Amino acid sequence: MKRSMGLGILLLLQLSALSGLQAQEFEKATFAGGCFWCMEPPFDGLEGVQSTTSGYANGHTENPTYEQVTAGGTGHIEAMQVTYDPSKISYRELLEVYWPNTDPTDDKGQFCDRGFSYKPAIFYHSPAQEAVARESLKAVAANHLDAPIVTKVEPLQAFYPAEDYHQDYYRKNPARYKFYRWNCGRENRLDQLWGEQRRLDLFGEPSP
Repeated sequence: MKRSMGLGILLLLQLSALSGLQAQEFEKATFAGGCFWCMEPPFDGLEGVQSTTSGYANGHTENPTYEQVTAGGTGHIEAMQVTYDPSKISYRELLEVYWPNTDPTDDKGQFCDRGFSYKPAIFYHSPAQEAVARESLKAVAANHLDAPIVTKVEPLQAFYPAEDYHQDYYRKNPARYKFYRWNCGRENRLDQLWGEQRRLDLFGEPSP
């Protein structure tokens, strides 16, 4: 009986260790590009992306509501957090998707959404991410856009998931989402900046 219990405990410890290793394989990246509804679709479905979560980055109020953030004064920025497998997709590749889905020349908001909470930003989780993000910013400024780049690169201090109804909004309310995106002028502005290209090689020509 004791031997059986010992083996059972050993098995549980091994499974726990394996689970811990599996969890460590995933990393997070946090990006802001205006309305978080519109930032989820470009990343969902990419090989290596496990999930996307809309939420509020940094700020000085814990667990803010959407109403508080959009009203201003909390210091939060609408952001989208990606959980990804770095063995399948790199942080650099995520940035190649991020940039052409934003207007990095506008520091007053994004598209029809104006104000501090809609500013574009890259929130890094580690010094390694910071280095890649800053390198990518230089590459975008040098190779892709003539206007000054105003997107901030800063450390992630806190991330609060948004309310449930915001998560996967484009899937839950496809008609409303498409109308909002069109009415906000997002597609027209992105086409002006990037053409129809929605993914970049940050150190060369746009990839096919």
